[in-house]
Amino acid sequence: MQAKLLDGDRAREAIGILLNEYPNAHYYLDFKTPIDLLVAAILSAQTRDEVVNALTPALFRKYRTAKDYASADPGELYNHVKAVSFAGSKAKNIIATCKSIDERYNGEVPRSMEELVELPGVGRKTANTILINAYRIVVGIPVDTWVIKVPGRIGLTRSKDPQVIEEDLMRLVEKKHWHNIAYVFKAHGKRICQSQIPLCSKCPIAGLCQRNGVTKSG
Repeated sequence: MQAKLLDGDRAREAIGILLNEYPNAHYYLDFKTPIDLLVAAILSAQTRDEVVNALTPALFRKYRTAKDYASADPGELYNHVKAVSFAGSKAKNIIATCKSIDERYNGEVPRSMEELVELPGVGRKTANTILINAYRIVVGIPVDTWVIKVPGRIGLTRSKDPQVIEEDLMRLVEKKHWHNIAYVFKAHGKRICQSQIPLCSKCPIAGLCQRNGVTKSG
């Protein structure tokens, strides 16, 4: 069965309600510098935020610059990050990415989408995350698991493709909210629109939501 879409006005109404419901929604990984953020974002794929935030303090004390990561021993770096999923491939991507940053950008994390997505292990979601949270440059919306799941359930998009979802949301969400709408959807997903049984009876947009894919609700 094809997912049901909200019309534009009702979609924008639902988005507005969620923005008001989660005014303090913000990025969820700890970092101090752009290189910290890049590394944390790479590590976070298919890994819980709590796991990443638990290991990065020690990691960031040992490795402070792109050159530090570029010259890291792969086995030693792996030992620092082995709690995350796919730790071996992520450690390799971090080293390769930081070598590129050190050699091509004088150790500075690039400030454009085009340059970022050329780096190993950096897709559009990670690039958007870095631009928004490190540099306050907003050119799009990061699409993670919750930004695929929640807008699909609500009826803001029919797609499962991250790039199409991003385009759909950019048409519906005012640009002034692009920097945090992903974190609003994540907050709503964790509190109400949970993966297995969403708490529809407690949802502030229950009267608008299309409940695509929802078979049971609380």
